[in-house]
Amino acid sequence: MTQVIATFYKFVSLPDCAEIREPLLSYCLSQGVKGTILLAEEGINGTIAAASRSLIDSLFAFLGSDPRLADLEYKLSRAEAPPFERMKVKLKREIVTIGIPEADPSQQVGTYVNPQDWNAIISDPEVVVIDTRNDYEVKIGSFQRAQNPQTQSFRQFPEYVRQHLNPDQHKKVAMFCTGGIRCEKASSFMLSQGFQEVYHLKGGILKYLEEVPSEESLWQGECFVFDERVAVQQGLVPGNYEMCRSCGHPLSELDKQSEKYEEGISCPDCFDTLTEEKRSRQQEKLKQGVGSRELRKQGQER
Repeated sequence: MTQVIATFYKFVSLPDCAEIREPLLSYCLSQGVKGTILLAEEGINGTIAAASRSLIDSLFAFLGSDPRLADLEYKLSRAEAPPFERMKVKLKREIVTIGIPEADPSQQVGTYVNPQDWNAIISDPEVVVIDTRNDYEVKIGSFQRAQNPQTQSFRQFPEYVRQHLNPDQHKKVAMFCTGGIRCEKASSFMLSQGFQEVYHLKGGILKYLEEVPSEESLWQGECFVFDERVAVQQGLVPGNYEMCRSCGHPLSELDKQSEKYEEGISCPDCFDTLTEEKRSRQQEKLKQGVGSRELRKQGQER
C-alpha cells in the first residue's frame, strides 16, 4: 500500500508541550497516522506517514489550530510500503540534540539558501562547504566539495567547529543536512562563535533532491533517511541500501559481502564493537521478529 510521508519541524516556544502530547497522539491514532513526533519547549520535529495525502493534510490542519504551528511547513514523499509500525509522540529536552545553549535558532540563525540557489553557493571557491550529518550518513552520499566532520552524533559537531574552523580564516561557510533542522542549530552555534557569513540549505537535502533537476544536481550518491526506505535518490525515489538491524547504519551490496556481515547481527560498521551480550540480544530479536524499525527511535535524536 502506497504511503505518503511528511517530514517537518519548527523552532517555536512550546512551554506547554507536555499538555500537547496526549491530544496529538490520540488524533494521530484515530487517523491511522504512524511515525514519530518529538515535542520540546523549543519546538516540534517529526516524520510521519499515512495512507493518503488527505490524512496528512488533516493532521497539519489539526496542528495548525494552534496559532504557533499555523505556518508549519512540511515536505512530502512517497513509499510503496508503510515505513513505520506505530505512532509515537515523545517529550524531549531538544527536538534535535546538540547539548549547548548557544545553539538557539530562536535567537539567531544563518542565511537560508533555496535549493535553486544552492549550486552557486557551494561552487564558490571561497565558501567552506560542511555536511553536518553523521559519518554513516555522509558515506553513502554528499555534495561535491563538502567536508565530512566524521561525527558519530550531532553533539560532536561543536567540537569539530572549534578544532577545524576559524572565523578569521573561514569567512564564508555553507552547511546542509537531511531536512534542514540540524543546520538551524549548527548555524546558530557558528554565529555565536564569531562566524560572519553562515549559509544553510533551506529544506535540506530532501528539498534539493525534490526540486533540482537531475541534470543540474551536484549531489553525489544517495541520501540516508530515518525510515524503512533507508535511502532516497534524486526525485526522492527509494535508494539501493538496506538497514543493519544491529546498528541502524545503511548497507550496500558490497557491505553484505563482507566477512563482518551477519544478517541481523553485525555489519562492517559495528562488527568490531559487537560484544557477546549484544550478539545474544540480536539473536533473540531475530527469533522474536524484531526488525530494523526498532532502530528508528534513534533517528531523529541523532
